[in-house]
Amino acid sequence: MDLLLILTYASICIVIFKVFNIPLNKWTVPTAVLGGIVLIGTLIFLMNYNHPYAEISREYFVTTPIVPAVTGTVVDVPVTPMVNLKKGDVLFRLDPVPFENRVSSLTARIVLAEADVERATTLLKTRNISQRDADAAFTRLENLNGQLATARFELDQTVVRAPTDGFVVQMALRPGMRAVSLPLRPVMIFVHKESKYFVGWFRQNSMLRLTVGDDAEVAFDGIPGKVFSGTVERVLPVLAEGQVQASGNLLNAMAAPFPGRIPVVIKITDPQFEAYRDKVPGGAYAQSAIYSKYFKHVAIMRKVLLRMSAWMNYLFPFH
Repeated sequence: MDLLLILTYASICIVIFKVFNIPLNKWTVPTAVLGGIVLIGTLIFLMNYNHPYAEISREYFVTTPIVPAVTGTVVDVPVTPMVNLKKGDVLFRLDPVPFENRVSSLTARIVLAEADVERATTLLKTRNISQRDADAAFTRLENLNGQLATARFELDQTVVRAPTDGFVVQMALRPGMRAVSLPLRPVMIFVHKESKYFVGWFRQNSMLRLTVGDDAEVAFDGIPGKVFSGTVERVLPVLAEGQVQASGNLLNAMAAPFPGRIPVVIKITDPQFEAYRDKVPGGAYAQSAIYSKYFKHVAIMRKVLLRMSAWMNYLFPFH
């Protein structure tokens, strides 16, 4: 962006020198250079501080790694990648036989345990059995009922369903594969059908000018020549570079030199964007700018430069 401003000034100087036949000598050239340094330096300072620009911006979306609650062999995968699903639609099925056998076994054991309880109740009335033995029979039946409830739950989990409305991407699961109930081994990725989040990563130099409600503009690399208006929805109060998690590692100076950037959530409100919303993939790259209430007349330059940058997206070598 700064380079575009310098090139624009250089072009204006060339035109002035040509039109007015100004000679190139030791006075005119240094004057033009020095004037450019002062003028452009001042404008860049005012523009960058009051109307910050983020060349790193991206649209984010939420995914859920699908991990079965039980371990088993995949027998059916009816889902088709990139096809919209409703909440509860079947993603895949595991072989239910081992789980059905356990339910049948526990059901049979419960029948015998119920008979023991009935017998213990009768003998307790005639004092032919101790209270302790009767309690043991009741406890055994309760335990078996609990195991049966768990077994039925696990049997129900052999059918894995969509957690919400959405679709599956990069689906490589096939019948015959082993699906393990470990969070580190998801079998597919589910993308939720919900609004995406556009985040601009701004330098900390301008954090005093990142205010909720300020006007903003976004230029997607994949939509050359277009700039969409929006507003600042949220300014996240933390940076990833400063997070500390409970672990066996102490803080060290290796990560400290990286300042990090402030994530700013921008809501695109431009009606023209509706025609492109479905064409913009999750994770699309862009540039963004925020226009504060300070030095509003300088914001015109930022808008011009952002539009010039949007037109440069037609040139693939720049990316």
